[in-house]
Amino acid sequence: MGYLYERGSDLVRQLYDWRIEGPPILTAEDHFPEAQRFAESWRAIRGEALAVAAGLGSVPRFHEIMREQAIISATDGRDWRLFILKAYGVENPRNMAACPSLAAIVGDIPDVLSASLSFMEPGKHVPPHRGPFRGVIRFYLGLMVPRLGDGRPGALLKIDGQEYRVGEGEWLLWDDTYLHEVWNGGDSVRCVLLLDVWRRQMPFDLRLLSRALVAGVGLGVRWRGVG
Repeated sequence: MGYLYERGSDLVRQLYDWRIEGPPILTAEDHFPEAQRFAESWRAIRGEALAVAAGLGSVPRFHEIMREQAIISATDGRDWRLFILKAYGVENPRNMAACPSLAAIVGDIPDVLSASLSFMEPGKHVPPHRGPFRGVIRFYLGLMVPRLGDGRPGALLKIDGQEYRVGEGEWLLWDDTYLHEVWNGGDSVRCVLLLDVWRRQMPFDLRLLSRALVAGVGLGVRWRGVG
């Protein structure tokens, strides 16, 4: 199944790569102006993430949700857990209720397809990989980010060969079809908010294809259950 997933993702990526050009880092003004609403509420969202973290052992690991991608999650014995509020348009009512501030903003913005709190154990490394297709873009907001001895954020995000350290209350909007990897080099759990957001500037046929792909994945999410 992992091979079929990767091969299918490669074919879809090639189609989008051929039709859509753009840099790895994107501006919120052009691609997701609602980013500011999440940034302004980061402390409230962080408080909800801290409450989730108190029961972190019950939050599923990434490869337990996406078995096809165990190769990027389950290889080093360290946990990467996702508390999913919404996945490809399908909401998890229990998790939404646990994070009312975050859920209220997510529910207000139809362009947000997926929303998760991502918890990464100290020392965890997610090796280089690419997202499935350019019909969506990724929003990344620091909530609980350990600091190194020199004061820099301990979590490192490397996108297309460039390193980014996103601290608490800071955010990045990016195209996750570019090769990227993540490390938590700090000594405590790192938590960030991850959103998948519709890409707004697409040819009409790719908008239709994107909606079909998301609807198909959404059916799979309903069948498996959300997080």
